[in-house]
Amino acid sequence: MCGIFGYCSFLVEKDRKYVCDVLINGLARQEYRGYDSAGIGVDGDTPTSPMILFKTVGKVASLRDKIAEAAATPSPADDPQNEPHKVDMNKVFLSQTSMAHTRWATHGVPSNTNCHPHVSNALTEFSLVHNGIITNYKELKLVLLKRGYTFHTDTDTEAVAVLCKYVWDSQPHKRLNFTELIKTVVKELEGSFAFVFKSTHFPDEIVAARRGSPLLIGVKTDRKLKVDFVDVELPNEERVDGVDAAGLLAVPNTVADGHSTAGPKLRRSQSRAFLSEDGMPQPIEFFVASDASAVIEHTKRVLYLEDDDIAHIAEGELHIHRLRRDDTISSVRAIEHLEIELAEIMKGQYDHFMQKEIYEQPESVVNTMRGRVNFDTRQVLLGGLKAYLPVIRRGRRLLFVACGTSYHSCIAVRGVFEELTDIPVAVELASDFLDRRTPVFRDDVAIFVSQSGETADTILAMRYCLERGALCLGVVNTVGSTLSRETHAGIHINAGPEIGVASTKAYTSQYVALVMMAVQLSDDSIIKTARRQQIIDGLHDIPAQIRKVLAMDKALQEMAKTMLAKEKSLLIMGRGYQYATCLEGALKIKEVSYMHSEGILAGELKHGPLALVDEHLPVIFIMTRDSLYPKVQSALAQVTARKGRPIIICNEDDETVSDAAKCIRVPQTVDCLQGLINVIPLQLLSYHLAIMNGVDVDFPRNLAKSVTTE
Repeated sequence: MCGIFGYCSFLVEKDRKYVCDVLINGLARQEYRGYDSAGIGVDGDTPTSPMILFKTVGKVASLRDKIAEAAATPSPADDPQNEPHKVDMNKVFLSQTSMAHTRWATHGVPSNTNCHPHVSNALTEFSLVHNGIITNYKELKLVLLKRGYTFHTDTDTEAVAVLCKYVWDSQPHKRLNFTELIKTVVKELEGSFAFVFKSTHFPDEIVAARRGSPLLIGVKTDRKLKVDFVDVELPNEERVDGVDAAGLLAVPNTVADGHSTAGPKLRRSQSRAFLSEDGMPQPIEFFVASDASAVIEHTKRVLYLEDDDIAHIAEGELHIHRLRRDDTISSVRAIEHLEIELAEIMKGQYDHFMQKEIYEQPESVVNTMRGRVNFDTRQVLLGGLKAYLPVIRRGRRLLFVACGTSYHSCIAVRGVFEELTDIPVAVELASDFLDRRTPVFRDDVAIFVSQSGETADTILAMRYCLERGALCLGVVNTVGSTLSRETHAGIHINAGPEIGVASTKAYTSQYVALVMMAVQLSDDSIIKTARRQQIIDGLHDIPAQIRKVLAMDKALQEMAKTMLAKEKSLLIMGRGYQYATCLEGALKIKEVSYMHSEGILAGELKHGPLALVDEHLPVIFIMTRDSLYPKVQSALAQVTARKGRPIIICNEDDETVSDAAKCIRVPQTVDCLQGLINVIPLQLLSYHLAIMNGVDVDFPRNLAKSVTTE
């Protein structure tokens, strides 16, 4: 949810204004993650000067304005108040470290005081930005209060900053280096987090750490890197760390007993990628971020941190340490090349990211199928699953686990998996799956679906299944995400960057990817050949059919204006394959337009929902032709008999629907793919309703794009 951005430059002359611009742009690229306040911290005028902070409640644009106002009057270097309105923006640094953050309020209301970066004291001896939740912060805070430390915010994060100060104060005679100090602090923390730390005691150094929340490091140099990886420094197994044994209260004794400042021995030479030909450090810039979209304008070379990694950047070198030894984790971190382009994360000709992503769906579903579906031979090949197909086919159960829109895509394909594989299918909401501690067996196949690959509940559910021996597959959009790295195998949906909160492209691309998976699993069954070929032929026509529906945008805009804009509630009904369409359409309408909407299985109409129907309640019926068409007609008749106001989504050639009825006519395709077509009008209606209600569709209130906390 929160967005982290850190910037560290070495032997590269940059003035303070440039640094601030880089930080602000980095935050702007991550606005889609959801936030209510923003802040940055930059170096003071001397290496030991307090960090200069800018914070504001509201959007990143307001923070940019606040920084511009602060540039009006240069400040004396020894200004004891460190007031942001007296900052010399022309100050040049040969090397510097800085950090920025967009905050999603979890502990404490949105305010300048609760905004990040958080500091240990007025001198900003230790400062940090944090994404996640520290679950034991109350216990830490209580211990620190008893030891005389003060707190000024309502946040869980401040306890970590003050803990850094406490550890530093506790060992005045033999100082820890920055990495060892942060290791000592992180070992005391419970919960999920991604951190960037900075200290006036360690000028031009930053330390980043993660557990459960995503974090990556971008690397920018003028020269080509010598190698495409960084070695990981593993803890010495023989070393006894007193902090683990005795906890926070033993920190002073740990140091007194000779806690090594040199750290554990290197397994192999590190940071070779960042040295020049003569072995000396070269000019280099590092960018630490929660998301690759924040660094793409600077570099395409990125390194993804694993859980319990501690990254230390100093003097142009990047060293990666492990908090604890884990032989299942690789001892190197690959420097990967990002495939996305800057233009892909810009709005271009569109007014909003949501609008852009709705209109990109013909291309995004093609990208999902590209290289995987041979329409001439009518075959599907998903390379990521090829080695595991026999195991999947022998599975006792297919267990789909997801949240939100991804959950709806699993509901949408449940029927086709059951039909083509003859394997029982269960679809679970990740949070409920964990709450129930659902029984999982070694011959289960668990499929985890997430656009970002960083959804906290889904990741925890995956680890729960891994512990129980199930085969775990991931269906994700983000290369290098936690879900893609920790599952046994999986599918990248290749939908491209998705900036809008609404996840429109993700739904259709996940839908297509999962249908392709079902088709491939059935390719050993001769009896299913005709059905398989029918589905593949349908996939071929889907992009053109989506374009045809998008051409109806103006008519849908008028329908939203005349029939729905002034309403307070809306029901969406369907059954069979279209139940998922109802759920997804209702979710889109409620999350971006703030209109109450509910997706209802039409077969349940008589079991309660029919009581809501009257002449004032609009109802959208999804009544495209399939085997359940007569049953949906019956439900429509019941609503009409009670003076309901139905809007009918039907096929173009459906003559049983009167021209006098309010209709949205869409192309017909294979029954299991019809939801791909039917969801497009609902996406467009939700977009137009939001605009008419004055809602910022790309940043709806209270919502985040990537939910990285439970």
